[in-house]
Amino acid sequence: MCMQPPFSQRVYDLALTIPPGYVTSYGGLAKAAGGGAMASRSITGILGKTPNQSSIPYHRIVYAGGKVWLPAGREEERRAMYAVEDIIVDHRGKIQDFEEILWEFN
Repeated sequence: MCMQPPFSQRVYDLALTIPPGYVTSYGGLAKAAGGGAMASRSITGILGKTPNQSSIPYHRIVYAGGKVWLPAGREEERRAMYAVEDIIVDHRGKIQDFEEILWEFN
C-alpha cells in the first residue's frame, strides 16, 4: 500500500512544478493536492512554513480569475517577476490571457 504524503507536502511539491510563464490559482493548487473547497485558504500559510522559501514560485500562484497580489512597496518588483516570464499584468493587477497560461496539474 502506497501512502500519500501529507496535504502540506503535496502543496509544496506541486507548487514547485509550475513552469515559468504559467500560473495557477490557489484553488487549483489546493484541488490538485487533494484539498476540499476551503483548502485554498490554507495555501499561503502552508507555503509560508516550508523550509526552503526561496524555491517557491509565489508569483505563479494567483487568485481566481487571474488577479495577482501586488503588495504596497513591492509592486514594481513583483511586476518585474511577471515581465521576466512574459506574463502581462494590467494596471488593475489582472493577468492578460489568464486562461491561456493557466497551469493545470495532471
